[in-house]
Amino acid sequence: MTSTPPPGFWAQAAEHPERAVLVAPDGEIWSAGRLHGAANRLVHGLRAAGLESGDAFAVVLPNGVELLAAYLAATQAGFYLVPVNHHFVGPEIGWIVADSGAKVLVAHERYAGPARAAAGEAGLPATHRYAVGTVEGFRPYAELLDGQPESAPDDRTLGWVMNYTSGTTGRPRGIRRPLPGKLPEESYLGGFLGIFGIKPYDDNVHLVCSPLYHTAVLQFAGASLHIGHRLVLMDKWTPEEMLRLIDAHRCTHTHMVPTQFHRLLALPPEVRARYDVSSLRHAIHGAAPCPDHVKRAMLDWWGPCVEEYYAASEGGGAFATAQDWLKKPGTVGRAWPISELAVFDDDGNRLPPGELGTVYMRMTTGGFAYHKDEHKTRKNRIGDFFTVGDLGLLDEDGYLFLRDRKIDMIISGGVNIYPAEIESALLAHPGVADAAVFGVPHDEWGEEVKAVVEAAPGHPPGPALAAELLGHCADRLAGYKRPRSVDFVAEMPRDPNGKLYKRRLRDPYWEGRTRAV
Repeated sequence: MTSTPPPGFWAQAAEHPERAVLVAPDGEIWSAGRLHGAANRLVHGLRAAGLESGDAFAVVLPNGVELLAAYLAATQAGFYLVPVNHHFVGPEIGWIVADSGAKVLVAHERYAGPARAAAGEAGLPATHRYAVGTVEGFRPYAELLDGQPESAPDDRTLGWVMNYTSGTTGRPRGIRRPLPGKLPEESYLGGFLGIFGIKPYDDNVHLVCSPLYHTAVLQFAGASLHIGHRLVLMDKWTPEEMLRLIDAHRCTHTHMVPTQFHRLLALPPEVRARYDVSSLRHAIHGAAPCPDHVKRAMLDWWGPCVEEYYAASEGGGAFATAQDWLKKPGTVGRAWPISELAVFDDDGNRLPPGELGTVYMRMTTGGFAYHKDEHKTRKNRIGDFFTVGDLGLLDEDGYLFLRDRKIDMIISGGVNIYPAEIESALLAHPGVADAAVFGVPHDEWGEEVKAVVEAAPGHPPGPALAAELLGHCADRLAGYKRPRSVDFVAEMPRDPNGKLYKRRLRDPYWEGRTRAV
């Protein structure tokens, strides 16, 4: 079918309640009517707990029905949903719960320890803590829903998701957008996917292969639901299981990160050949730089469905089709139709094409504020444009090329060095499963280039591999860019969305010293 579904999931569920819309991580299939009913019961339960339009509630949940029900409940009842990274520890979660003003916390028993600590840290009453499974001091999640009707709530009004930034340079801050005060159906909530050429076809199947607490992952999944797509949820990602699900459910689009590409490509050829991925129309990746050789290998395997975007939780972005990237290798694309890109120097002057500076974006659909942080909201803005600190340039055709985050740039002997280029070179070596490059103190040069590597299976970490990697870089990089030394870690500190917590690696080398950047 290619007919356009009614606007929004709720209208579709009312019209075709029997339609299968969700395959849960355990393989259970949920109908639109059942998911709709679960979301409605949650709205009634949250209102009974005292929530009103404009209030927030927080969830610490794995990918599953409960998180999607929370999203659908919030966005039709005027609530702010605060999805929390379940890899955070208790004080980090507690700070977000308290800062957001969340009146209810829903947590999964898998995260019982941090959830208990967070609830205490935030001073949340025991009556407003709910657990999927068993968590000491939390009420069963079923009690939030017990006795509540599956009927649509009265006074429906559009709510939002309030994501918290990753906090790589301090405490995370909530991105709060003003509520429009209109019916959910008055906003085309799936329109975002049109930027990527994804249409409201009934045969589209979206594979959720990263945690839904991440801004883009939930936005892609929610938008897919709202334009009539079926969702297939993964709880914990593994490369072969992803291929199996694409094959079994004929998945047509997904949102990925480059580390997933790297791990898929590491599968033996006979494993890759076992699964049919020809149903994929859009494998859209972002969140981290993708090395050139990884991108080309994925295009060779999966074909032109491999597409790239650049964006921030705050809004705005660029998009590159496979054809765009092959025409201009390394680009992350041109501005979305609802966004504008610009590059400014440190004095706030807009730079012409080809000149490197700080990348700024703005959305034409509305602004945002950092919750309870007017200074951060005003900081790093030029007029309506904002930046998250990435360095890059625009070419004469409007294509954006990124270099690195300003905070990650290495300055050695007065020369700017961009780690992403060096990391890409290291990842081309078969002994490297993952790599991070950053500057460490040097008394004469200010900084020198350090590489930290997670060794690939079958390549023992140690002096021999370090020497081999340094030689590998010597063949591919100018002398000033080459790592001066290589250290090894058992596992790189990345979250499941591919974001590298580089400060965790870098900070110990700078203990007692001050970085210039």
